[in-house]
Amino acid sequence: MEIINRRQRMSSVARKIRRDQDRTIGLVPTMGALHEGHLSLVREARRMCDVVVVSVFVNPTQFGPTEDFEHYPRDLTKDTALLTDYNVDFIFAPTAEEMYPRGFCTYVNVSGLSKLLEGESRPGHFRGVATVVSILLNTVRPDFAFFGQKDAQQSVIIKRMVKDLAFDTEIVVLPTVREDSGLAISSRNLYLTEAERESAAVIHHALAKAKESFKKGERHATKLAEAVRSSIETEPHARLGYVSVVDAETLETLEKIEDRPVLIAVAAYIGKTRLIDNIVVNKVKKDAATSKA
Repeated sequence: MEIINRRQRMSSVARKIRRDQDRTIGLVPTMGALHEGHLSLVREARRMCDVVVVSVFVNPTQFGPTEDFEHYPRDLTKDTALLTDYNVDFIFAPTAEEMYPRGFCTYVNVSGLSKLLEGESRPGHFRGVATVVSILLNTVRPDFAFFGQKDAQQSVIIKRMVKDLAFDTEIVVLPTVREDSGLAISSRNLYLTEAERESAAVIHHALAKAKESFKKGERHATKLAEAVRSSIETEPHARLGYVSVVDAETLETLEKIEDRPVLIAVAAYIGKTRLIDNIVVNKVKKDAATSKA
């Protein structure tokens, strides 16, 4: 396993793999603080691809001025040790100066989609996400890039960007990995106390309640959202940010669920920590794990 810090070196290595060795490349973009959610992506990349690249970069452009960029967990040594067991070929771990050199002034904005859900409370967040992912895709030129369903809106936006800008990469979205309590695994779970971690399970339980209501025939979006809201409000340590019932592909707000996949998305504070989670109901019965640009 080789650790690469420079974009030019990463591009050169990837170019040689594609051109001279004719092997497929899988990219797993991360901000480090690796956990089982990331590792599930790495395992699938290893299964599908000849060469696996994991990027480790805490991206400053997706953090707002009051968010936790300075305190976001960073431990490249620990992440590297963890990835050694997964037969990763390359870790791409650039500095901020390498990714955004002096004079950098070009950003990618996926209009419309970026202003919904998370975008309402985190203006500029998805501009930062789309920009850094576009840099990574241009640098590595992977055949496949792997993302988690927990960040559902991010996956929708990246798929849209890849399609619109004609990136030759297939986006693979894998299921959310959860703790035994149902809590979605996230790097931000490190901020939770033990008591808060127990309280945070209410988010998934609320989503599960809405899914059960759907299975029993409920098709009104407002009633499904209310099922989530009322469940979360029973937890004293939880404060709801939003609950939205939207089209899983367009993020369009729905009134009634008909014949398309629906995303029920939640943001909630547990103590001071903001967590997100979601479920998809009314899934189309086909293999929808991948989206080819």
